[in-house]
Amino acid sequence: MPRTNARAVLFDLDGTLADTAPDLARALNRVRAAHGLAPMPVETTRPYTSSGARGLLKIGFDLQPGDARYDALKLQFLDFYAAEICVDTRLFDGMAELLAQLDVDGLPWCVVTNKAERFTSPLLQRLHLGGRAACVVGGDTTARLKPHPDPLLHAAAALQLPPTACVYVGDDLRDVQAARAAGMRVVAAKYGYLGDGGSIESWQADAIIDHPRQVLDYLRSC
Repeated sequence: MPRTNARAVLFDLDGTLADTAPDLARALNRVRAAHGLAPMPVETTRPYTSSGARGLLKIGFDLQPGDARYDALKLQFLDFYAAEICVDTRLFDGMAELLAQLDVDGLPWCVVTNKAERFTSPLLQRLHLGGRAACVVGGDTTARLKPHPDPLLHAAAALQLPPTACVYVGDDLRDVQAARAAGMRVVAAKYGYLGDGGSIESWQADAIIDHPRQVLDYLRSC
């Protein structure tokens, strides 16, 4: 790869690095079954995946934090998810090749996600990525979650790099907001879940990609 001014690439996890939607949908449907409800297709739950338990309990039970049943169902959901965290989860097509190329080029990459560390670390191990990432920042590594910049700034500090030397890749409006607040360049992954942030073209990312390999094209332009 030609020279790039970027010195590290940071990735969101759910919907950017890996397609976790099937296993999260399974956990939701196990909770629904426990309460006498029919399963929901993954096509219905997929757009809510990046919002984790909050988003999935919203679509699955029309609940949100503060509702009377929310905390109990969240615990049940997370227990089911922890038990089957990497059954059908896979890296997105082309992601393995992208990470391999970054390794060859000596460009460190990290994972920065709102998923709690107790799920992030075992999932990355199951995906054979745990020992390769230069750093891993989970949803409880810092006091505040994305869209606050703290998780991204924590990763930059761990790499001993200024935020301006990092590129963040994510599939949610919160990822773009966090990167902007951190002073990082940001690439929006159109192949991901996209959430409820409106049109991806309105997010004002530095680039929009349809496939992981296009990260390399963006790095060439930096």
